[in-house]
Amino acid sequence: MTQLTIPIGAHDITFMQLALELAAQAAAAGEVPVGAVVVRDGVVLGTGCNSPIQSRDPSAHAEMVALRAAAKAVGNYRLDDCTLYVTLEPCAMCSGAILSGRIKRLVFGAQEPKTGCAGSVLNLFDYPALNHQTQLEGGLLAEQSAQLLAQFFQQRRAQQRQTAEPLREDALRTPARCFENLPGYDWQPHYVSDLPALAGLRMHYLDEGPMDAADVLLCLHPVPGWSYHFRHAMDVWVEKGLRVLAPDLIGFGKSDKPKRENIHSPEFHARYLWELLERLELKSITLVADPADPLAQLLLAGASQRIQSLQSDFPVPEQDPAQQAAAFDAPFPDVGHRAGERAFAAYNLHSVKIQP
Repeated sequence: MTQLTIPIGAHDITFMQLALELAAQAAAAGEVPVGAVVVRDGVVLGTGCNSPIQSRDPSAHAEMVALRAAAKAVGNYRLDDCTLYVTLEPCAMCSGAILSGRIKRLVFGAQEPKTGCAGSVLNLFDYPALNHQTQLEGGLLAEQSAQLLAQFFQQRRAQQRQTAEPLREDALRTPARCFENLPGYDWQPHYVSDLPALAGLRMHYLDEGPMDAADVLLCLHPVPGWSYHFRHAMDVWVEKGLRVLAPDLIGFGKSDKPKRENIHSPEFHARYLWELLERLELKSITLVADPADPLAQLLLAGASQRIQSLQSDFPVPEQDPAQQAAAFDAPFPDVGHRAGERAFAAYNLHSVKIQP
């Protein structure tokens, strides 16, 4: 990390906070959230935020936009005695422009490990043979800058997944934000939507442990509930070398939730679970479920060559009741998302509940 070489003052924090506000504006416009501010003697001469997409200009980085505005304001391309504040370590293009503009001091927030040219990939400001040297400081409000970037890319990945896996008009999909920071649930998500029985609905499932494990557990969550139900037991099972498959039934958890209740039946849910087991080519499976559950009985009967046994108990440590209730409600932000619960209650698909 580039070391701070000049004491940071309150005014530096103020201007970096302004740069963060500009970065947030970029994010709202769909641009990578980077903001920049050019200041001389406490006066803001130019500001900028990332806009290459909107402007159709590959050079429209936040630093470049701010430098152009400042140069126009002073009537000179040379910006002597100016400080440039930017939320992200500059790239090679912006670093060159900073040096060409004779910026006296550069203060940046988060590092850019892929393209940063102020110390990460290389340091263009550390060449004494150049005819100008810019004082360099990094790490000011770095955490806030990095968090803004992380949130932006997380949202963009979610949007890309949505585009890649379109949502049926007759279904709902719980927003990803509803599942953030759930205690004990940091497993890698997996999704499938091209199984014939799903007919375009997207199903979420967990698949942990060695892919070549001889023994596999298929965990069928109770209703109400979802794969979060098995969060504690999965740690134990994976440590034992087992492969653990924990799907969210359609209508529950992170899976799509049809608006109509009549889609739900033991046969429907068994059909796509059979197809998933075939897709993953799983054998020697132990079904972890309530033995009185009609869905479990269908799976045992229909996949007897794959499912060898049934297990109804697993480790369940104590948890704060309020925290647990909030986690189990996470997939259902409103009553419209609970059609599956209502259908299961009507059909009495899970007559005996396993306590979470």
